[in-house]
Amino acid sequence: MEIIETLIANVGFPVAVSIYLLVKLESKLEILTENINELSNNIINIKVMK
Repeated sequence: MEIIETLIANVGFPVAVSIYLLVKLESKLEILTENINELSNNIINIKVMK
């Protein structure tokens, strides 16, 4: 918690919130990318079966 307080004091609240959101969203974007790739592969497989 002390690191967060130091970060806010040094760079300001908006920058600290932006960094926090980028870190939190990174994992969700990776999962989304994997799911999109899987969906794309499934669509290709359906087209091949026809």
